[in-house]
Parts: sequence; structure tokens; C-alpha cells
Amino acid sequence: MLHLMKYNLIVKVKCMNVIFWPLVFPLILGTLFYFAFGTMEEADFETVRTAAVKEAAADAVFLEFLETMEEDENHLVEIEEMSEQEALSALEEKKVSGIYFVGETPSLTVGGSGISESILQSLLESYENGKQVLQIVAEKHPEGLPRAVERMGEYEELVEQVSLGGRTTNGNAQFFYALIAMACMYGAFIGMDASLSIQANLTPLAARRCVTPTHKMKLIVTEMLSCFLLHYLNVLILLTYLRYVLKMDFQGQMTQMLVISLIGSMIGVSLGIFVGSFGKMGEGIKVGILLGISMTGSFLAGLMSADMKYAVEQHAPLVNRINPAAVITDALYCINVYDDAVRYRRSLVTLTCMCVVLTLVSFLLIRRERYDSL
Repeated sequence: MLHLMKYNLIVKVKCMNVIFWPLVFPLILGTLFYFAFGTMEEADFETVRTAAVKEAAADAVFLEFLETMEEDENHLVEIEEMSEQEALSALEEKKVSGIYFVGETPSLTVGGSGISESILQSLLESYENGKQVLQIVAEKHPEGLPRAVERMGEYEELVEQVSLGGRTTNGNAQFFYALIAMACMYGAFIGMDASLSIQANLTPLAARRCVTPTHKMKLIVTEMLSCFLLHYLNVLILLTYLRYVLKMDFQGQMTQMLVISLIGSMIGVSLGIFVGSFGKMGEGIKVGILLGISMTGSFLAGLMSADMKYAVEQHAPLVNRINPAAVITDALYCINVYDDAVRYRRSLVTLTCMCVVLTLVSFLLIRRERYDSL
């Protein structure tokens, strides 16, 4: 049996069509994700262009506050003093993100909602909350006003987005979780190749294998085990690449991630064996079916859009329960973000049940095949 597994692995490793999609493509996509999203977190505090309209009874303290924020080392905002008409025109043309009307009571006008507008609103709220303190400092210790304003402006360093479990969340992590899920699902191509290689009516190689004295049960079992092992190694290579080469910070325990990867790899291969053993369709049609299932499942799990998985959860939650890619990403979230052991175990049980059903049905379909002649 080990002898058969050895040569099954050698044959599969030498087949580029089988190796490219489950191994090479996820590595390439992961690299592209890294360069596209790897520094996105730093863009949250890019300089925000802002207009300031100075009115008759301008608040001098607020003007000092804005000037200090503009000169801050983080260069959070860029203030340009304009007339009211010029400022409104610039806002309409999206040359500025907002307008500060500096009167006796400062106010803010924005043209939309987003990170830049939120920063401007936070600055105004920060000033209003500490206005009294600044007034006292300005009256009693004017030389300390710049330092006081600077300390108030350090709000972005005091707030950190964390999950309920106390771990820091990264808005881009979901793309990499979905990537791992897609890599697991792409094991379907290995599984389909295995199922074709043991059905004598589909390929000449399978016909030669079926006339050998080796029991068909042994052929089926060794093929399945070889596929599971090979694809698990593929996913391990991807995890190693993401963590130690791209330096992705997976905060959950690696042991739990290895378990998810193992079951995810098995369900991908099982899906491929199932589709490969179902019906007498051509190889091209079966490849198209697998590609459609894998990519649709990955898309719904958030591979292309950050909000897709949540939109599906809101409008069709059952889809997330039966979509293997969504269940895999959910399990990864449970250990890296949510810290939810119950939900993690539920995801593993769901994946295991799917894998058992697909493998059992595939086994029955392949085993019952009989041929009049070869």
C-alpha cells in the first residue's frame, strides 16, 4: 500500500496541471495580496486636506489647535485658509475633505462620509472636549499651550481596534483567510485527477490500472490518501510562506490552524473526487464545474470583496453554513479574531461531516462501476 502511495505522489508531483492550481496559484495570489494590501493600514492616517473659513469672532485657541495639528510629525491635516465661497467650491470639487468654520463656536462641514471626514470630526470633538483645559493653559501658562495641544492631538495613538477577545484586528486579514480557504478548495483538482485515474471508462491509464491484479479497494484508498497528503503539504507550504516570508501575523495557535488546514484540504480533495466520479462527463466539463464551485465559494467567503461574507450572512445565512470556503474562513476567524472555541468546534464538525459525506458517496460511485470490456 505504501508502495502504491509513493508512486501515486511521484506521478502527481510531475503533473503541472495538478500542482499549479492547488499550490503555485495561491502563492502568487498571496504575494499580490501582500503588495496590494500590506501597507493599507498606514493609509488610514494620510494627510487630510481641509479648508478653514475665518469668521469675524474667530476662536483664537481653535486656530492655534489647527496650526499645531498641521505641524504635528504625523502631518494629519493640511489646513488652507479660504473665503466661504472658495471653501464651498473646493468641497464640491472634492479638493478638500471638509471645511472648518472658525467663529465663536467652531463647526465642521463635510461633503461625504469616510475615513478623512471621520478624522476631521474627531479633531473637532477632541478640541471641544478639551477646550476649557486649553483656555486655562492659555490664560495661566501660554508658553505651554503648544505642548498641551500636542498631547490632545495624540488621540490616534490611544485608540486601538481590538476584537472582543482582546486581539488586535487587521482589516486585511480576511483576504488572507479567504485565500487559505480557496487553496483548500483547489485540492479539488487533485481529487478529480485521482478519480479519473481509477475509472477505466474515462482514461487509458485507468483502464490499464483496472486490469492489474491489485484490488480496486486498495487502488481507491491509496489514491485518496495520496491526494489528502499531497494537498495538505500544499496548504502547509502556503501557511509557511504567508507567516515567515510575507510576515503575516496569525495570532491564533498554529496547532489549531494546522487542524483547520488538514480538514479543509480533505474537503477540497473530497469535492474533486466526488465531481470526478459523478457521471460520464468529459474532463473539461468537470474542471469547469470544480472551478465554478471553488471560485463562487471563495467569492462568497470574502476573497474579492471585504463585505461579501457579511452581506451573505445578513441575507442568506444558510449559504455560509453550507459553503466550505465560508466555514473555513469562519474557523480561522474564531482562533485569530473572535477567540470563540464553541464556534470553532462547530466549524470543524461541519467540515468533517461534509468531508465524510462526499468521500463516502464518491467511494460508492467508483466502487460500483463495472465494465463489459476494456
